[in-house]
Amino acid sequence: MKAHDGLYIDGAWRPAGSADAIEVVNPADEQVIARVPAGSASDVDSAVRAARAALPAWAATPPAERAARLAALRDVLAARKDEIAETVTAELGSPLPFSQAVHAAVPIAVAGSYADLAAVHPFEEKVGNSTVLHEPIGVVGAITPWNYPLHQIVAKAAPALAAGCAIVLKPAEDTPLTAQLFAEAVHEAGVPAGVFNLVTGLGPVAGQALAEHPGVDLVSFTGSTAVGRRIGAVAGAAVKKVALELGGKSANVILPSADLARAVNVGVANVMSNSGQTCSAWTRMLVHRDRYAEAVDLAATAAAKYGDRIGPLVSARQRDRVRGYIEKGVAEGARLVAGGPEAPRERGWFVSPTVFADVTPDMTIAQEEIFGPVLSILRYEDEDDALRIANGTVYGLAGAVWAAEEAEAVAFARRMDTGQVDINGGRFNPLAPFGGYKQSGVGRELGAHGLAEYLQTKSLQF
Repeated sequence: MKAHDGLYIDGAWRPAGSADAIEVVNPADEQVIARVPAGSASDVDSAVRAARAALPAWAATPPAERAARLAALRDVLAARKDEIAETVTAELGSPLPFSQAVHAAVPIAVAGSYADLAAVHPFEEKVGNSTVLHEPIGVVGAITPWNYPLHQIVAKAAPALAAGCAIVLKPAEDTPLTAQLFAEAVHEAGVPAGVFNLVTGLGPVAGQALAEHPGVDLVSFTGSTAVGRRIGAVAGAAVKKVALELGGKSANVILPSADLARAVNVGVANVMSNSGQTCSAWTRMLVHRDRYAEAVDLAATAAAKYGDRIGPLVSARQRDRVRGYIEKGVAEGARLVAGGPEAPRERGWFVSPTVFADVTPDMTIAQEEIFGPVLSILRYEDEDDALRIANGTVYGLAGAVWAAEEAEAVAFARRMDTGQVDINGGRFNPLAPFGGYKQSGVGRELGAHGLAEYLQTKSLQF
């Protein structure tokens, strides 16, 4: 697997400040496939300085030209979609068809959406006797996770570029090769030197240096709520803006009138997607007591079909964490109806698709984010009880509601404390704002709302 042995700073690949390296491991066979530099605080400083130097000219570039660079970036990514998919499969373990359909295709669509938005967004508007200017916030420190490595990068870098910001990216250490491919695409698309910079490295070193750097105006982070709290504290001390997309424990509420078989099958597929490594996964299925036994049987049957279809978890650490949650679920009295903590294969960091029944709202597996292929099925008495359970965690990122009549589902969804709700299996929309309530985050990504995170306003009175 090809890897750069340098960092992308100021439009060129440069040696890191130390010889420290990060090994990239294929989760499916546990083999080392590449090594990349472990950037230091001094490397982050160099990247931020390059971004600050490039910022004035890029911020002054007409939006139409920024849109043209984003369109070129979209086209480069599209031309390299097969290479992107193969790289994600190698370092994340995602099955190749899923890498092609999601990990490669979705970021291309998102990049294209920002090329379109940059061309038409009202960066100036009249409000009474004032002209309101929407200006780039400055230098963005973007810290991205491993679970959707290219999508999470594009969801930050594309709106930042559209807004006229300069960027320093610190990607997850588990999936740095995809980030290097993105840097190559940015270069090929003709984005000016210094506008985008890449520093691979460890979170406690490069990530922390980026979050606390005085030359960074906005920190955009996607990852765990625990790390988000630390970043928020560091940024808050400097009165620096943050955008945080954090954890989730989303409820899939199946109302009594719903098509139960469809709701359960789609719900199981949602949880097993990306081996359960999705922050917005519907990991709590809520079913009325009268249909509970049927739903459990359907879910167990559906989960069994995913045994050979999902990939491994990203690391041994993540595998052990998920297996620990499964063991805790059993210990707290939940009933295993599919899967379990036993390793399904001798090699690779695999976890069996797992379904728990008889889960109560206070159990650990119903409250904490597991980030693996584990579904908890909870029973409710009536709609008010379902709402209490759905809203009864510290998270509020996503969810789903199913009912025979759309109006019934929408009425329930309006009462859910969550940032995004799918109605009867609603399709992904790259223009819809994505982000959470409560401890699931601050701010929004995607579409015009995602672009707004990278802008600040100035009013001129006449």
